[in-house]
Formats: sequence, structure tokens, C-alpha cells
Amino acid sequence: MNILLIGSGGREHALAWKIAQSHHCDNLFIAPGNPGTASIGTNVNIQVNDFVGLKNCVLENAIDMIVVGPEDPLVNGIYDYFSKDEATHHVNVIGPSAEAAQLEGSKAYSKHFMQRHHIPTASYAEFTVANYAEGVEYIKAHSLPIVLKADGLAAGKGVIIAFTHKEALASFEEMIQNKQFGEASSKVVIEQFLEGIEVSVFALTDGFTYQIIGHAKDYKRIGEGDTGLNTGGMGCVSPVPFMDEVFMKKVEDRIIKPTIKGIQSENLVYKGFVFFGLMNCGGEPYVIEYNCRLGDPETEVILPRLQTDLLSLLAAADNGTLEDVNIEYNPASFATVMAVSGGYPGNYQKDFPIQGLEQASTVPGTLVFQAGTGFKGDTVVTKGGRVLTTTAQGTTLQDAVNNAQKALAKIQFEGMYFRKDIGFEFKS
Repeated sequence: MNILLIGSGGREHALAWKIAQSHHCDNLFIAPGNPGTASIGTNVNIQVNDFVGLKNCVLENAIDMIVVGPEDPLVNGIYDYFSKDEATHHVNVIGPSAEAAQLEGSKAYSKHFMQRHHIPTASYAEFTVANYAEGVEYIKAHSLPIVLKADGLAAGKGVIIAFTHKEALASFEEMIQNKQFGEASSKVVIEQFLEGIEVSVFALTDGFTYQIIGHAKDYKRIGEGDTGLNTGGMGCVSPVPFMDEVFMKKVEDRIIKPTIKGIQSENLVYKGFVFFGLMNCGGEPYVIEYNCRLGDPETEVILPRLQTDLLSLLAAADNGTLEDVNIEYNPASFATVMAVSGGYPGNYQKDFPIQGLEQASTVPGTLVFQAGTGFKGDTVVTKGGRVLTTTAQGTTLQDAVNNAQKALAKIQFEGMYFRKDIGFEFKS
């Protein structure tokens, strides 16, 4: 098969690495890709929402399957675009329809979906400029802390956890009246705060059946000990020690199965990944959010652990044989540590040369996945806040973290920072 992978981050580098291992993969193209994916397949300079450019690439290269990495093109209808075009409707697009992608694209839509299908989640209310005054009174009467979410996509920045009513009211005004997140915050969902440990479960579905392909715990705060500002993710571990058979059975019975059944009963077209963002509240799972694609940096830890051929899985989601596939995992522990630019998640500088990538890649049992990188001539330089990850395996989670840090120690760029305590709460 000829594959077109869409995206340019660490998630896409990990997907490219995994897809290229399959004997079913003849040619792999990545749009637009990064320097890491360039060493695996062919980067094509087409942006993720340029559907016309992507269509031309599909036709020119006889593409059989499109794997969509980020959420924007999914919410913008890339599945519908290709499936409704006579020239490309035969292409297998891994991703939900635009309507089904509203499970991620609209917090209110996903909340209504969970309510209809009795899926455990935090209690909530939603407000717009039309009932802004009601929202103010709702906040004043709400217990603390209180969670405010921009309804639409906000590049992972649309969630505020307020610990005072004053802070909550200021955030509410900033979101709706001052359009802090543009159209994404024209509607705001206000939620009950769930106390617990945040974890993620990843499944692949054809809209009727599913297979769990991994789970992970992400570390979102910039500072060690889970302090400081939220980021897009500073590292992950998998498997998560408390996610045992008892907990996972609750997740399947109360969340995954009702979700897939709901997708089917509402006739949503969904052939792709489902990211279940969960909160473990004293051993009871609740849904924080759905994402309609794999996470980043979770992808960089779950795919190295997954031993089943990913391309075979994706093909099975298209041909109706998904429930017959056997999922196998590497029994080792895995950890991913993210290296970021100085100043991230605030302002940071770009275009610093990165040294040591080749040396880090030689550390046994370790992988380097590039995220916010680019070329300056022939030199790989920093281009984003989250620059790259190292993923390693070990007999314990702490061994895996130590091995990932050994690889990171061989990499240098100006201002480089990473958390040294990923997996800290699971130290033996």
C-alpha cells in the first residue's frame, strides 16, 4: 500500500516509524512532515488543511490510505472531502467524518453525547453571550475549584481551572466577551472539577467494533512535581501501574462500549482512533474529554509498546475484520520524556541548532521522535515549543525513564529543558 500520513509533530514521527515497519507499506508520504519523518518516508510540502493539495498528492502517488494525525483537518471534514469525491472515494481515510469529529470539536456536543448514552462525566452547563448573565450567577453559586472550557478547538489551551470565583468570573468574561480563543470560546462549558489522576486510553474503531491499542499517563505541567503552567505534555509512561484488569474492565464496560454503541446508534461515520481522556476518581473512571485522533506525546509511548502491525490494524478497520485482530504488547515498561524550548509554554525563540540526534539514537532500546523541528539548510533546528522526545523501555518504569534521560543527555540545543521526574509517583 501507498500511505499518506498527515501532520508534522512527534505523533506523526512515531506513526511514520510504526507504519514503515509494516510489510504492507510500499511507499510512505508525510504532509508536511519534519526532519525526523524525512528519514523514514518522503515529506511533501502540503499543509494539513490544504485538501486540494492533498488530493493532488493522493492522485499523483496512487495513495491507498490516508492516516490523519492532528484534529484540525478531521473537524474541518477531510474524511467527507475524500469520501464524497468520485476521484478519491476509494481511498481509505483513517479518521471520523466531520460530524463524528464534533466529539472533539465541540465540548458541548460531546457532553450531550455522553448524557444521551449514560457515560460517566462531570456535571456541566453551557453558556454563550446570549445568556452571559446567567453564566455569571451560575459561577458565583458553583463550588470550587471550577473548570471552564472553550467549546471549540483552542490548540490545547482552552481549559481553565479556577480556584476562586473571582478568577473564574474573569476567565469567563475573557473567553466570551473578549473572545480569548476566538470563535472557539463563543460558547463556554462550565464543569464540575473532578479530583483524581488523569489517564488516557486509546482505541481504534470502525464505528461498530473496537480494539484498545494502548493507555498512558501524561504529565502536563511544565515544572517538576506537577507544578507550573500547563503544556501540551512533558512526557508519558505506559503501562500505568494502577490501570489493572479491574479498572480497565470498568473503562470498557462504562465508557468504551457505550461510546462505540452510541456512535453506531446515531449513525456516525467513524473509522479511526478514539482518545478517551479519563479521570481516575478513587478507582472510578470518568470521561474528561474525547479526542478523535491519537495524543501527543502519548503516541510516542504507546506505539513502541504495541507489537501488533499497525497498518494491518488500520486495514482491518476498513474491511470489517477489526474484532478478529489479536493485540499484542511488549511486556516491558516504556517512558517518553519531552525536551522543550526555553521559555515554553510562554514565549520562546526558534532556529537553534540541535546537536546529538545521531548519538542519542544509538542508545540501546531508545527512540528519538522529533516534534517542533525544521531544517535550516542541512541543519536540524528548533521550530516549536515542544522540540523532541526520547522514548525508552526498561524492566520497570523508573528504568525506562532513566534510559530515556540517558538518550536526552546526548542532545543539546540552546535553552533545552525537560522534566527529570516523569513517573515520579510510581518510583519503587
